[in-house]
Amino acid sequence: MTAMHRLARLFFALAAAFFLGACGVMRSGPSPEAPSKSVVPPKAVVPPISEGQLRDRAKDNLALGMRQYQSGDYDDAHRSLNAALDHGVLSKPDQSRARKHLAFIYCVTSREPQCRDEFRKAMEIDSGFDLTSAEAGHPIWGPIYLNVRQQLAAPAAPEPKPAAPRSPGQQLLADGVAKYDAGEFDAALKLLRDALKEGLAAKSDQVKAHKHAAFSLCLLRRLTPCRGEFVQIFAIDPDFSLAPAEAGHPSWAKPYATAKQRAAQAREKAAKSAGSKK
Repeated sequence: MTAMHRLARLFFALAAAFFLGACGVMRSGPSPEAPSKSVVPPKAVVPPISEGQLRDRAKDNLALGMRQYQSGDYDDAHRSLNAALDHGVLSKPDQSRARKHLAFIYCVTSREPQCRDEFRKAMEIDSGFDLTSAEAGHPIWGPIYLNVRQQLAAPAAPEPKPAAPRSPGQQLLADGVAKYDAGEFDAALKLLRDALKEGLAAKSDQVKAHKHAAFSLCLLRRLTPCRGEFVQIFAIDPDFSLAPAEAGHPSWAKPYATAKQRAAQAREKAAKSAGSKK
């Protein structure tokens, strides 16, 4: 074998060894890296909320509730107004304002007990709380508001004596007044008229029936028959007068005043006629 052949064989042997080494590296792949430890980020520190921020949030909730109420979104308004009160930082006038609109919401959704309770809370929180004339004359919550105010203003009543059994007319009268207090004015009117037809012995009961019939008619915008009920009251009791809280009600103040004036004129005319006959 010549030197040339030996060199050629050596070259091929070295090339084969290099090729096999490269294949081994490719099959084994890169060495796996050690698993890295997960880094837990530090917890964010929540800054404390100041009383001023709470007050701003409460006012924002109150303003939002008012807008939702005005647009008729009563469920959303109910949540926002309660959220405003839950912060516990509203001023007394703002608390009463929130309670007032919660009462309106309860009344228009036929939840009278809750409506009464919100009016009571508003009056207890702010002694100067009052509805505007337009609000107090509302046919749904106006009578309830007046009733709650009268109850709070009235002194504590002594323990009542057992009541005598009611006559059929008195029972109809009581049912009619209850319907009136509930804002069911058509039903109240029917029961009150039935009570008068059935017969009420006491003049005070007759006056009470006619008075609540007048209130119901005026709240139903039936002003002429409303005035007629007041005229009948003055025929029964010439010295009749509404309570100050009742006399200024925007729904019936004018029919009441007109009937009272006509009754006074009729008495004066009757007196002059009687004097001329002597």
